Amino acid sequence: MMSEIILAPYAPTLIESLRSTGYSLESAIADIIDNSIFANSKKVSIKFSPIDDPFIGILDDGEGMTPDEITEAMRHGSRSPKDLRHDNDLGRFGLGLKTASLSQCKKLTVISLKDGKLSSRCWDIDLISERADWVLCVPEENEIDELPMVDKLKMQGRGTLVLWQSLDRVAAGESSIQYALSEKMDQVRKHLALVFHRYLSGEQTQTKIEINLNNNQIIAFDPFFSKHPATQILQEEVIRIADNFVFIKAFILPHISKLTREELNSAGGEEGLRHFQGFYVYRSHRLITWGTWFRLTRQAELSKLARVSINIPNALDHLWTLDIKKSTAYPPEEVRRNLRRIIDKIVGTSHRVYTYRGRVTRSDNLIHCWDRVVGRNGISYVLNREHPVIKAFNNRLDVDNRKMFELLLETMERTFPADALYADMASDRPRKPLDEGSKERLMELVLCLLETAETLEGGRTRLLENLACMDPFCQYLDITESILKELTDGH
Repeated sequence: MMSEIILAPYAPTLIESLRSTGYSLESAIADIIDNSIFANSKKVSIKFSPIDDPFIGILDDGEGMTPDEITEAMRHGSRSPKDLRHDNDLGRFGLGLKTASLSQCKKLTVISLKDGKLSSRCWDIDLISERADWVLCVPEENEIDELPMVDKLKMQGRGTLVLWQSLDRVAAGESSIQYALSEKMDQVRKHLALVFHRYLSGEQTQTKIEINLNNNQIIAFDPFFSKHPATQILQEEVIRIADNFVFIKAFILPHISKLTREELNSAGGEEGLRHFQGFYVYRSHRLITWGTWFRLTRQAELSKLARVSINIPNALDHLWTLDIKKSTAYPPEEVRRNLRRIIDKIVGTSHRVYTYRGRVTRSDNLIHCWDRVVGRNGISYVLNREHPVIKAFNNRLDVDNRKMFELLLETMERTFPADALYADMASDRPRKPLDEGSKERLMELVLCLLETAETLEGGRTRLLENLACMDPFCQYLDITESILKELTDGH
């Protein structure tokens, strides 16, 4: 009979290897919050301090753990990915608490309060390296009391505090941990606002949670602008795999002209709109991967308004090749077949919304220089003769020059570089903005219009009222507002 050897891994080497699983600070903190959600928390408080002994603490008001439960939670591989899970269980491999935490720090302490009993366990990488073994520390009560945020945990009466100290990875390569930590925590705020937006808003979840970062509440960011009146929501589709269901819903975002500056900035600007198009995969309503078409189509300028929500149950983790960080997933073949079927529909709708801006029958209430005209023989772009700049100039010409001006406009229309424009819009090259002296040029244009305001309908008053809705002024609202203020004050 074959003999056997029990070969335990060498602790210092393995734990250092596990630290390099690719967690970012924001994905590591999100992994800890997954455990808080599973513990039925209603509130998660994140606190960080870059001074004295820097730390990051994540405190929840969940059910808490007994001493034995903390010990088991600190075990690497404490759960099997094959175990059946509750619907709101966001864990998988039994590694998240440890690998996420130790990817950012050298000392992980978990303190929990359950049934009036306060207990703690600690992994210290320096001690593990020194002893060359899996040495799990059990802090004494007086040592626990000296730790940051423990007093707040006691006031809650229950819950769990995950404390990171010796932040070597956060400080690596940085000249100032104070600046680095503050900057990285701003990324954490944005990341959590997106990843947990359904939990923060209570959308489609049984429980609504609150997440605070240094006492500032994190506000959910909905990547679909689902409450915006101009967002198009396509009919939800359901795919059945074995005894489980995958829910797919497509959203077509409003055209950029219908977004406020704040809404556009929250989406990452025009570049963010393009970069984050595609599928958004939710695992039990927690966002795990986004901004990808899974190689089923490519990112393109005319599909940048398309977003597709895919919600999968944790029972299908094995089919979606979910990684340890729960930050990437790839759909199984059965799902890919259905996604290919609906991609043309959703991308086509995005295309129509994106190109709608120039339609003669548009409803965006803006005065554009160009109109998009759809006829039997195709699509053409014509200059808007009713645009105040064109109309004012035309009104100043005599009959002969008006004919020449019309010929000039027709020449510009017939030589419109549509092919080159399409290629440029589909490329990654940024469009060149106006130069820094644009305010002076726009002011000069306004003054010229005011000189001929009597030839325009509504005169000076109507012209100034419509200025912010008129090309090119509507594209530079800050400058336009400044010009209007100067004109009003001067008047």
